[in-house]
Amino acid sequence: MFGNLFEEDEEEGFSSTSSKGRVAKGGDEPPPARGRGNLCGIKNQGGTCYLNSLLQTLLFTPEFREELFSLGPEELGRLEDKEKPGAKVRVIPLELQRLFARLLLVDQQSASTADLTDSFGWNSSEGTNQHDVQELNRILFSALEHSLVGTSGSSFIHRLYHGTIVNSIVCKECGNVSQRQEDFLDLTVCVCGVSSLEEALWNMFVEEELFEGNNLYRCAQCDRLVTAAKSAKLKKLPPFMTMSLLRFSFDFAKCERYKETGRYTFPLTINLRPFCEQTDGDDSDYSYDLFSVIIHKGGCYGGHYHVYIRDIDQLGQWEPPEDDSKPKTQRKVKEEVKEVCEPKLQEDDPLSVITAIIAEEPSKSVLMDQLGQKLMNKIGSSWSKKFRKHYGPIGKFLQSHNDVFILVSGGTRVALKANLPSPVTEPPGPPEQTTKSDPSTASDAGAAEQQQEPDQKPEPEPEQGSHWFDLNDSTVTSIRESDIEKQFQGKESAYMLFYRKTQLCRPSEALNNPQYKVPSHLVQMAQEENLNLQQMREKLEATNNTVELHLHLAPCYRLENGALQPANKEHNGSTTLSFDRRKTVGDLRLAIYQMQELWEGDMALTVARSLPAGLHLYNTLTDDNVSLYSAGIYTNSDLFVWNGREVCGATMLTGAEWEPVLLTVVRPFLGEDVEQDVGDGAECGESRVENGGPGLKREARGFAGGVTLGEVKEALGEPKESLLCQEHKEAKRGEQGAGEGGGASGWRVFPPDDMQRTLKELSLKDGDALLVLEPQSFDSSVFTRNGDVVTVTTPSDCRWLQVEFRQHGGGEGDEEDEEDTRKIKVPATGSMLLCEVKQRAIEELQLQEQPPGAQYCLRQVDCTGKLLPPVCEELSVRDAGVRLMTTLTLCPGNAPKASQLFLHFSVGTAPSAGMEMDIIVEQTCTVRECLKAMLDAVGLDGTCWHLRRLDWCEEVGEPLMDEDASLSELKISSGETLVVTEGQLPPKGFLKLSMWLHLDPKNIETDFNHTDNGHAEEQMQEVLTTGETHSPSPPVCGSNVVDLRSIGQVEISDEATLEDLKTQVLTLPALQNVCVPTTAFMRIWQLEGRRLTRILRGQQLTLRKLKLSGGTDLCVQQLLKEEDLGPKEVLLNVKMGVPGERSYYPAEELVWDASRDSSPRSLRTCLAAHYGLSPDSLLLAKHQPDKHIWEEISNWSQQVSKKKKKKRTESLLGAPFHLKDGDTIGIKNLLIDNNRDFITVEDEQGQQRLREQAEQRRKGWDSFILSHAAAGRMFLTLYIWQAPKAGVTHSCEATKPCPLLLKFYSLSHPQREREL
Repeated sequence: MFGNLFEEDEEEGFSSTSSKGRVAKGGDEPPPARGRGNLCGIKNQGGTCYLNSLLQTLLFTPEFREELFSLGPEELGRLEDKEKPGAKVRVIPLELQRLFARLLLVDQQSASTADLTDSFGWNSSEGTNQHDVQELNRILFSALEHSLVGTSGSSFIHRLYHGTIVNSIVCKECGNVSQRQEDFLDLTVCVCGVSSLEEALWNMFVEEELFEGNNLYRCAQCDRLVTAAKSAKLKKLPPFMTMSLLRFSFDFAKCERYKETGRYTFPLTINLRPFCEQTDGDDSDYSYDLFSVIIHKGGCYGGHYHVYIRDIDQLGQWEPPEDDSKPKTQRKVKEEVKEVCEPKLQEDDPLSVITAIIAEEPSKSVLMDQLGQKLMNKIGSSWSKKFRKHYGPIGKFLQSHNDVFILVSGGTRVALKANLPSPVTEPPGPPEQTTKSDPSTASDAGAAEQQQEPDQKPEPEPEQGSHWFDLNDSTVTSIRESDIEKQFQGKESAYMLFYRKTQLCRPSEALNNPQYKVPSHLVQMAQEENLNLQQMREKLEATNNTVELHLHLAPCYRLENGALQPANKEHNGSTTLSFDRRKTVGDLRLAIYQMQELWEGDMALTVARSLPAGLHLYNTLTDDNVSLYSAGIYTNSDLFVWNGREVCGATMLTGAEWEPVLLTVVRPFLGEDVEQDVGDGAECGESRVENGGPGLKREARGFAGGVTLGEVKEALGEPKESLLCQEHKEAKRGEQGAGEGGGASGWRVFPPDDMQRTLKELSLKDGDALLVLEPQSFDSSVFTRNGDVVTVTTPSDCRWLQVEFRQHGGGEGDEEDEEDTRKIKVPATGSMLLCEVKQRAIEELQLQEQPPGAQYCLRQVDCTGKLLPPVCEELSVRDAGVRLMTTLTLCPGNAPKASQLFLHFSVGTAPSAGMEMDIIVEQTCTVRECLKAMLDAVGLDGTCWHLRRLDWCEEVGEPLMDEDASLSELKISSGETLVVTEGQLPPKGFLKLSMWLHLDPKNIETDFNHTDNGHAEEQMQEVLTTGETHSPSPPVCGSNVVDLRSIGQVEISDEATLEDLKTQVLTLPALQNVCVPTTAFMRIWQLEGRRLTRILRGQQLTLRKLKLSGGTDLCVQQLLKEEDLGPKEVLLNVKMGVPGERSYYPAEELVWDASRDSSPRSLRTCLAAHYGLSPDSLLLAKHQPDKHIWEEISNWSQQVSKKKKKKRTESLLGAPFHLKDGDTIGIKNLLIDNNRDFITVEDEQGQQRLREQAEQRRKGWDSFILSHAAAGRMFLTLYIWQAPKAGVTHSCEATKPCPLLLKFYSLSHPQREREL
């Protein structure tokens, strides 16, 4: 159970070799120091909480600890010598001594047991496996006794813990007494059906067991079966009594283990006189005091151990628990509110249980991956065992109650939507009860409370030596003695009890003295470790408190544009300084003085920050006695070093209210003074000209945020009559500017009142534009004013649009002919209507001579050359989103109005590029009206049609369910493609699936021969003659032809599970007589192109998660045994080659688990185990039935990078093999078959057929094209509708059209396609 625990050398328990266990690797960061309790915990290696609890109990048993410390190196040896040949070192006692010394003397929060468990011989997995602490106690003591043979401590465990029980049997006829003594290390007492420890001991040592009736005792003196009485008594009491509570039991009715969680009391002091054989001694000889309680939290299959321990030697610093430190009134209010707010837990209601779990968390939320464990701790049962059958998975349950629960933190935590207020922070009641009151009021309230409750007395402080602590792995907390009563019952309850004799007294020098009787070499070891830890902590503390400061020296800066700018553009003027933030501001000032030896006068240190406008100063550090940490100085902080008054003669304005704002100042210019203006602008900020002609000039200028708008105007040198304008936010959002064809830009004039407001008050931010206009600027056509709005029309808004017209209207797929394509440029502005652009283009192209009534529209072209929907000609260029200096195509057809939509549509399937039809409908048109218009356009009638959208991969997607909804409500926009699909509209949220039956003759024969009614042939014949379609599919696995027969259709919700689908399939009339024990005997394939592609997995997965959509074809296959494939399990058809022949044995199904390893070696190993052969003797290949070829599978690796030169094994699930369900794997046994060629005669015949078919298609197509091109035939798109076969039921899915699309390319008359 515990590996090779304590198995040392057989010679007197010595060890001459080193242990081969784990190595405790310490990190660079030192462990934290001890807490306020001044006691050291033990680190949990993953599942060693039971070991930690027992070790802490032994440590706080002073007699055991001192006996262990009394063994010196002369008896145990030295750990340094354990590698020496012939050295006799008792490793386990030495490691236990070191661990105890560290727990007593080393200043760290928790100690590691890695060295000790290594001496046990444990491997890495033993540290993560949890075991029973009672069994560990017995094994540990046994191993220590064996290890200490031949030393002075060989008997101290027997002396401290071993006692004697005498079992007596008294003959009722002759009075003969038969006695047998039994040694014990601990007493295992019953819990089931017993309410206390005293009652259990009474049943063990006082009550007699009678041998009577059929259960008689053979008396040696009477020499016959007689009536007798059996009893047991404690003959010898050890100094330390260990009680193991038998809490784990077995329910023979349910055949499962369970944990006794009922109330079971035990005293703090117990007198064992009634249970002893000799009772004439003093009471002190029989009195025991409780000093340790090992507690188990959880169930019988797992949990956690921790221990309550009484600090006998007063080694720890006991403090009242946190709950005791709160005022009595606050605790009372908290308890009352808790009673009111927390409803009674109903363990059969999962909603109540989960709500209670979340409400108990301080953060009012629980991690999703911890919710199951917390639920098991709460009710003692897992979700799968108690609720899954009725409520499904826990995630689905939470989603179905989204009115109560909400997922937060990216779905990793679950919380309640409406949490009750915390009783501590928001107690119920009037507001005046929660507000702070004066001390007199508080004292009066306390006095009144004492008068109302005279019986309640404060809990007294525990006496010296009665301090209790909870040692929970690394955590040590103080508890009160009354807290032990909480462990009488429940999922967290006492498991082992440790008592010590009351007469055992400790000497006064042992109190508060952790070094008492600790060997000097261990004390020295602990001191060295403490010194090392102190140095590491000081080093870490210094590292954590070292901050990088950026010092900016005043001589290197100048004040410009309201902010500090570096005087030298090549050097930013900052210096980096590493400094300890625990030091004071005065220390920092002194350090800077030493760095700047030439500094004269006062030195002020001011916190600064780099802004877009430049460096700005905030608060100055004036108190030299304050540390940098208290002053709010952190790493990468900027500090400005100056005299505190001015910088280069300029007065500085500091503080957040004077934060500079970097504005973009926009001015008009006429073009003749461009060079001069740009040169001047370079001095004060970044300047750029918007266009080559007359337009706008922009420059960046910074201003203090506290200056007024009038002061900004003065700083710009503008006259008083000048106007300042702010850019419209609407214009700013739609600013593709003037350059991208959006039209003119708008600006708002600041009213006169705003001239006295500051930039902060006007909410001007970095990057905002400020237009400066003089009155004479409105004489130009560029600027126009309407009220307080100024419109700027720059030359960039007066550009052109190119209109392209193709005489023969070629599509996207046609080659462009320069002679047939005509292009013109039409002058246009952003406010020009598109109808005017079209009219000018028609006039310049001279298209008025075309047949009367011919209609044209303008269409944009995307980057791939595809025509976009026609633009609305009622809109302007800017409103239509047309960019100037782009190309529009003039095409035949009508243009939609502003209230209309231009849609593409096709009938039956997703259209090919350019093959869809067009229609214009109103936006308010409903789906039903749109469908009717499309049917009228193609000449179809009937009501058995509905509309579907295209999905993201241009395939037929989900249907438009609401036929009465308008197109605008469904957010259908111009240019979208809809598909007119035959068939009734499926119900909302339901899928209509076509079901097929997989007929495997050998499986059918085997299965139906085992039916109970003996009518297998009649059942099979009935299935085959139900009138359904019978269409053999192409070969799926080599030459094996899969026979498929239609068995009908299933309508089912997409929220149904795969198991629900299988159940509903069994209700089809065609399968009524088929015998299937459970749904696990069914396999469902997904069909694509009448070929089996994948197996649907996961009985509880919904059809939506399986990515099934309406119209999908599924195939049902009957199995001879249950099957539940995992997500990475692949079903393969394997065929072993016949030695010496070009053929294979019949295929067999094999499930290959590729979850851990999907490499060729894994598949080879799986096949070798299946056939009982060596993996190295197998040669594998994958069959490609469509090409009639075999791809050999060999072990190979691919280099990831030349730099790392690491190789990884390729996965067969990826390229180039892409193994999937139903693939055929051929196998050659090279031990008996030398033929490494997998090709069969059938494969060669198939390859020959493919070559002949390809040649015939090429010759026939070429001759057809040439003959029709010579005759001048038109470009023809022909849809051939495949008629249903005889006997086919005329349902909407059975008669799905299969269009065959043919394109005939011609050399002339391409326009006749429209006429057709």
